[in-house]
Amino acid sequence: MFWLTASTIVAAFMAITMIFVRLKASQKPASVKKIILPPLFMSTGALMFLIPVFRVDILQVLEAMLVGMIFSVLLIKTSKFEIKNREIYLIPSKAFVFVLFGLLLLRIIIKLIIGATVSVGETSGMFFLLAFGMIVSWRLAMLYKFKKLEKELKYTEPT
Repeated sequence: MFWLTASTIVAAFMAITMIFVRLKASQKPASVKKIILPPLFMSTGALMFLIPVFRVDILQVLEAMLVGMIFSVLLIKTSKFEIKNREIYLIPSKAFVFVLFGLLLLRIIIKLIIGATVSVGETSGMFFLLAFGMIVSWRLAMLYKFKKLEKELKYTEPT
């Protein structure tokens, strides 16, 4: 029960931090680098799988990644860009806060369900993969939207 409580508090703190980071990021122009760096930084977390207690089998990997991709749909839908002063900005969505906390609640429920049959280490590994699948899918969709607007901006440049 301690690990469930501790991990829930950490996840809530991370969600709150993400909200503030996202709001601050919307005040500056977006860039390819700002879109692709978070998943790259997060990928270092895969080093956890070097420790046997965190390893999961291939079916668990596929399940976690698929659930992450499904969860990312909500983030993709709430991530929109706009052009202001010939720069591309991420529009802060009011729904983003609710989506993030909704996903956190869903994650806690899933953790309670599978926590009874899956070890803490495997659960941690699966939730890392779920989060990674979610952020990679989300950021790839953001990159696609950004590049599309970037092309539009290029074709409408004043001569």
